[in-house]
Amino acid sequence: MISKKMEGLVRNNSVIRQMFEEGQRMAQEFGAENVYDFSLGNPNVPAPEKVKESIIRLASEENPLKLHGYMSNAGFPEVRRRIADSLNKRFGTAFDENNIMMTVGAAGGLNCALRAILNPGDEVLSFVPYFLEYRNYVNNFDGKLVEVGTTPETFMPDLADLERKIGPKTRALIINNPNNPTGVVYSEEVIRAVSGILEKAQEKYGSEIFIISDEPYRELVYSDKEVPFITKYYKNTLVGYSYSKSLSLPGERIGYLVVPYEAAGYEELFAAVTIANRVMGFVNAPSLMQLVIGDCVDEKADIDFYRKNRDMIYDALTSYGFTCVKPEGAFYLFLKSPIEDEREFVAQAKEEHILLVPGSSFSCKGYVRLAYCVSHEMISRSLPAFKRLAEKLL
Repeated sequence: MISKKMEGLVRNNSVIRQMFEEGQRMAQEFGAENVYDFSLGNPNVPAPEKVKESIIRLASEENPLKLHGYMSNAGFPEVRRRIADSLNKRFGTAFDENNIMMTVGAAGGLNCALRAILNPGDEVLSFVPYFLEYRNYVNNFDGKLVEVGTTPETFMPDLADLERKIGPKTRALIINNPNNPTGVVYSEEVIRAVSGILEKAQEKYGSEIFIISDEPYRELVYSDKEVPFITKYYKNTLVGYSYSKSLSLPGERIGYLVVPYEAAGYEELFAAVTIANRVMGFVNAPSLMQLVIGDCVDEKADIDFYRKNRDMIYDALTSYGFTCVKPEGAFYLFLKSPIEDEREFVAQAKEEHILLVPGSSFSCKGYVRLAYCVSHEMISRSLPAFKRLAEKLL
């Protein structure tokens, strides 16, 4: 018999993963060129050439005992120092290697952060819609995820609802900026307002409330709008980052967690996340990829590729009559369903060989998510199918 927690997870396996696997099945049946899979945020842009060069150099020149061996649970100090230096240069922070822990992707970092700060029954807030795994991550440590509303027209946080939802058991707020699934970017004004509310709540309840900032899409922004680095606005902030999207390395599972000196109980907190990295079985982030990141810390994603995709799919779908907020970052469209039950819309889209993810997977019914991190050619091939879908439903 499996555990009660796992029974629910097995019954409700990720819809995104199910759609992805369905896409592979359909590609075999109908031909890959006739299936339009927008389900999974799997980058279509190759990793920068320097990543390959670094892997080859390290495999050829690096001491194999270091290359494949254990290190501190927090990661190689020189890699953490390079990341800290890069952040300081970009955002005017004052980090060093003692503020950075290398993690098994952003997900590994978020789980370490939650393990370090949550007691059973503690509450973690998140703005709707949110990445579907947040609820599972919080549940891993017997916490409770509390949903906070956003305005339907913009998906910006409902600040009044945030104030209402904070209580004596509130321990953290997860912020995903740029946001998956909507693609919106929370401005400095929004972050200042959220931070102010949390500061007052800390005084009211006499407890620390952390912001856990989940930032795998930080580099994927299509305007001059800057993504605020939240440690500059709120002391009790932990920042989780992943190179999955910015360097197209999702399968390598490499990222980091920032724990600033200003955070309450810094020394104990950094020790806690580092020990969490070990006791949850990660032990340390992959050694080779840590060293590769040390070489490639300032490499950039191909923003123009994603911008071209965004403009192509957004302009076409809105011209057909579909409605969505134009994304400023990440690589997702959150499309309003033209029929009340978005799952029926997903089913109708599947008949046209279009694979979308229902918004209920992100706790936001009435919408679907479309991941446009695919080839330009696939988007172009999919447009007649989207047009037929619009003619049928609009």
